[in-house]
Amino acid sequence: MKLAPRQANINADYPASIMGIQNIEIRPKIDGYVENIYVDEGATVKRGQLLFRINAPQYEQDVATAQANIKIAIADVNAAKMQVDKVRPIVEQDIVSPYELKAAQYTLDSKEAALAQARAALNNAKTNLSYTTIYSPADGVIGILPYKIGSLISSTTTNPLTTVSNIESVYAYFSINESQGLDFFLAAKGGTMQQKLSTLPPVTLVLANGTQLPGKGKVETASGLINAETGSINMRATFTNPGGLVRSGSSAIVRIPKTVSNAIMVPQKSTYQIQGKTFVYVVDAANKVKSQELEIGASPGQFYVVNKGLKAGQQIVVDGIASLREGLQIKPQLLNADSVYRNP
Repeated sequence: MKLAPRQANINADYPASIMGIQNIEIRPKIDGYVENIYVDEGATVKRGQLLFRINAPQYEQDVATAQANIKIAIADVNAAKMQVDKVRPIVEQDIVSPYELKAAQYTLDSKEAALAQARAALNNAKTNLSYTTIYSPADGVIGILPYKIGSLISSTTTNPLTTVSNIESVYAYFSINESQGLDFFLAAKGGTMQQKLSTLPPVTLVLANGTQLPGKGKVETASGLINAETGSINMRATFTNPGGLVRSGSSAIVRIPKTVSNAIMVPQKSTYQIQGKTFVYVVDAANKVKSQELEIGASPGQFYVVNKGLKAGQQIVVDGIASLREGLQIKPQLLNADSVYRNP
């Protein structure tokens, strides 16, 4: 086959880790025992749905104490007001010093401040009591439940009570190396990073079993820093997740399509490998074959895109390479290149 430049549609695959658009850890804010669990692992929940109830009677007592303290504070305020009302007329009649009225007023101000403090303590106690019931902060799917009914928990507990993952859409995080990043950002049109990313074609998510997630995704972000340890740039693609098929923590592959206008492509069946290197047999003007090492760039289907090692106009052996050896003269039958690419 005589080589000629062709348009190649190739895919670049990048290993990715999957996260829901929300992955919320549910943690207790108070100390107590798990009294009730209202959901099960893997259950779908709505925002505001009751998840847990914590048995913590001390917070009920705190509310009752705060309510009693408010009654005491109100009584003190009323008594202080009576004292002010009692002193004011006799001060106005110059029977006692004005300092008596000021002292009574200061006492009233102090008692009113104590009442405000008692009301704040009640609000705080009610807030703490509200933490005994835990509701879902978002729509999502419940993760594992490490604590069962009766377990002692606290605000310092290492593991969360569970996680709520919103997986209506998912983020696929993947990395490209520094060289690939420079090639892309120099070639892409646009003045800003987001404008350059918007020029990328829709991408595909290949799941762990080799199937593709229905629908295409979009690469939306690229990190502003290069990882000094790996020399890579972190990227994120977003995919809709019909039926919640993909879960947080899954592994997958982000497949980015690319069109190469003038590619030299050879059928994979025309190549052979020695010690991890790829070769083809090139036919010279005397119909003698010579092995040629190739630098492979990508693999569209059953072909290789050759970055280095071959050029347009050269002839290679497509079939029968198993019986060839270096320098062997052959009687080649020239194949039409279009038929080769059409029937690999």
